[in-house]
Amino acid sequence: MKRYLILCALLLATTPAWAAGGDATKGQNVFEGAGQCKTCHKPDKNLIGPALGGIVGRKAATYAGFSYSPALKASGLTWDEATLDKWLAGPAALVSGTRMVKHVDAAQDRADIIAYLKTLPPAP
Repeated sequence: MKRYLILCALLLATTPAWAAGGDATKGQNVFEGAGQCKTCHKPDKNLIGPALGGIVGRKAATYAGFSYSPALKASGLTWDEATLDKWLAGPAALVSGTRMVKHVDAAQDRADIIAYLKTLPPAP
């Protein structure tokens, strides 16, 4: 029984926050908060960063009309929840040579942002 409890505790401690679920409303607040995602991204149009509508499930560096870094183009990534969590935690750690420098330290904030991104319809 003791081993089972230790195993459960280890699994819970190493489970990414997104797996427990994020809150899309809180994610929108983080996304739109001062100095956060909205500075560079919109759901439906390119700014400094690409449009993010429909990003979940999309192959990285494929949104039309945006000039991606060679590193991101060559990454072969697909934006699923796990990859987005790693990206938001440290873009350069996931893709060396990326142009994105902003990161989100708090695991729950990342989970909430991902939940919000999942609600966005594909950008035109």
